[in-house]
Amino acid sequence: MLGNDAPATLSLRYQALTSLHDSVARLTGLQCLDLTGNRLAELPEWLGNLTRLKKLYLDGNQLTALPASLDKLIHLEELHADANLLAAFPEQICQLPRLRTLRLYGNQLTSLPESIGQLKQLRDLSVGKNWLASLPEALWQLHNLEVLNLAENKFSALPESIGNLTRLQMLDLGHNELTALPEAPGKLTKLTFLYLSNNRLTTLPASLFEHMRNLAYLNITDNQLTALPESIGNLASLKELRLYNNRLSALPDSLGNLANLLELHAMNNALASLPESIGNLKHLKELHLSNNRLTALPESIGELSNLTHLDLRNNYLLALPTSLGNLARLTYLDLRANRLASLPASIGNLPNVEKLDLRWLKLYSLPVWIQELEERGCVVFV
Repeated sequence: MLGNDAPATLSLRYQALTSLHDSVARLTGLQCLDLTGNRLAELPEWLGNLTRLKKLYLDGNQLTALPASLDKLIHLEELHADANLLAAFPEQICQLPRLRTLRLYGNQLTSLPESIGQLKQLRDLSVGKNWLASLPEALWQLHNLEVLNLAENKFSALPESIGNLTRLQMLDLGHNELTALPEAPGKLTKLTFLYLSNNRLTTLPASLFEHMRNLAYLNITDNQLTALPESIGNLASLKELRLYNNRLSALPDSLGNLANLLELHAMNNALASLPESIGNLKHLKELHLSNNRLTALPESIGELSNLTHLDLRNNYLLALPTSLGNLARLTYLDLRANRLASLPASIGNLPNVEKLDLRWLKLYSLPVWIQELEERGCVVFV
């Protein structure tokens, strides 16, 4: 039993509860109730009497519905009900005037109601990993949204009205069935994270990235892209770019404008060459290019003064530029399974290299400097 002097927060996380004890109903001053990770299949109607609740955590239960009295929780700001069995959106949620966070990830929702547009204070909406194929027009009128997770659904298209969400900072559209994007996401100038992975995209709008100057993370992996728009060079704040598992045959010259880029992941494409401008990426630390069709590297690659990790395995490289020896901070170099018959002596001068992988190369002879690297503590695989 719980007394009336219980604190404002009650945590009953992971207690294997199948029901909620009636004594909780007396805790009318409760502001935060956490029922995460239990076995609750339903909640009592008296939950609506806890009118001072601001945060309610119901994640990881077996709920198929929420109590009708939920609409009495007029002070509720956060509702978390991820990983349940909700097949219909509980419309009483739309009567919660102060709701700022709504998480319904990993349920069985097939639609959202037009009444969701009443949640004018909503900042964070997650309805990923449901069965949604379309969205109500009212959703695109939630002008205060900052976080929108629509991942792992069945969307094949998006409306131009997505451009209304001008305060969005995080947009996750990954793991859907999108075959194209509208121009409108280019209006989302406050985006810092954009996930487009695991769709069916073959092209991107030319203007998509023209105004996304705050974007720090871009993931467009696992699509069918053959080219990137030149506007990608406008992503002045980008730190991590993930492009792998596409059909890219080249990277745009504008890539060299990404002055703050730290990681570039472009493995498993069809890249035959790299732009000379890649040498402008002075802050780049990781460059992943395995499983492409590269036959040569630009001399400018030696200008990547902060590069620590360079993966070139399984390409068609016939020779390496001498400038590789300028990569003073390089610690990992993978050259496996290329067409190299010899290596530039400058590699032996790399001062910080810790691992050099030369397996599956048919070198005419092993360079004498390999032993010198090993004596310095470098692991060399041949």
